[in-house]
Amino acid sequence: MPKIAFLGAGSMVFATKLVGDVLSFEELSDSTISLMDVDERRLDRTATVTEAMVANEDLDATIEATTDRRAALEGADYVLNTINVGGTEPFENEIRIPQRHGVAQAIGDTAGPGGVFRALRTIPTLLDIAADIEAICPDALFLNYTNPMAILCEAMFEATDVATVGLCHSVPHTADAVADYAGVPRAELDYWVAGINHLAWFLRATHRGESVYPALREAMADSATYERDTVRFEMLRHFGYFPTESSHHFSEYVPYFRTDPETIEELAGTDYAGRMATGAYLDGWTERATERDDPDLGVDLDSVSVERSEEYASRLIHSIETDTTRRFNLDVSNRTNTITNLPSAACVEGPVLADATGVRPCSVGDLPTEVVPFCRRHVAVHRLTVEGALENDREKVHRAVKHDPLTAASLTLAEIYEMTEELIAANAEYLPELN
Repeated sequence: MPKIAFLGAGSMVFATKLVGDVLSFEELSDSTISLMDVDERRLDRTATVTEAMVANEDLDATIEATTDRRAALEGADYVLNTINVGGTEPFENEIRIPQRHGVAQAIGDTAGPGGVFRALRTIPTLLDIAADIEAICPDALFLNYTNPMAILCEAMFEATDVATVGLCHSVPHTADAVADYAGVPRAELDYWVAGINHLAWFLRATHRGESVYPALREAMADSATYERDTVRFEMLRHFGYFPTESSHHFSEYVPYFRTDPETIEELAGTDYAGRMATGAYLDGWTERATERDDPDLGVDLDSVSVERSEEYASRLIHSIETDTTRRFNLDVSNRTNTITNLPSAACVEGPVLADATGVRPCSVGDLPTEVVPFCRRHVAVHRLTVEGALENDREKVHRAVKHDPLTAASLTLAEIYEMTEELIAANAEYLPELN
């Protein structure tokens, strides 16, 4: 029976989903689940729901809850990371300050100034966690869910000896969308995807051996279907490949869609209506803060049950524990030569086989010439951010933001410098070495 430590377990909805995923496998139903968070009240909420889940399903799992990270890590075989360092205030700084300067981020947790500064405030805590893992459970596999995924994983690869993979649901969610648009059963869609997190590409997508790309292009020609995924269909139209992140989020990764309000409004579409707006995710986060602080759990404890979601974590753990071979799209170090025309130090997202031997990245060779430049530019931002964080190098932080495609399309170099200085000052509590 494995022990699985959940760091950041105060995020009740996501944490209970992941616990339910694990317990949905009979072979994992006797696991020890150690829930850890610095917020005791929110941690208690998650523990209450997960304990009810175990009781209702009559499982042999053991649920622990602690604010002591080292206690949670004791004897852990797997460490799931979902932490959010700082909460709402720095998140608001990372969206509103760029917005005032003219950088219109919708989400701002992975790319852009928001992604850079979220990484800078998270990396120190992540390295503290890594030091504890190295001391307490050095053989544990670290499964990271926290954004910005690629930057944080790259910092772990660079500065620690902890075995680390990043997990994101954008590939399976995009597979759902591709199957829907192409009119084929999701279970019969086969695909080969690679790139970097939130900026990977369906290099192949087939149904019964035939490419579904002609069907995707036909679907794009239908105005109602086009309106469901405007940005991704535009990328398909102009560059030939379908990307893996939703239209509103993907719009932040390239310089084409967010430099004027009219274009943002025009591309809002139907399925992502409201999400294209600048600061849309922050607005939703702020609204949900009331729900997170509500003493009413909003859950019927008598009926809460184990269900399996699309998230990878439980399947990955099950593959390793039971020697069941599965293929996932995970975030891994490119030192494995997963993508041959991206730097070896990069964190890349690609196909990975998992079984009792662990995780084994596959090689996809070169990314197509049409799409690799998008990844290369963000890889440079990631590298500069990691180096800026590890070396406390203020100049590299500035250069990271200057290389961001959306920022560069929106501001002059002098304006970017001024904005970055303001962000450093506003986040001084989390970046003491840069101030």
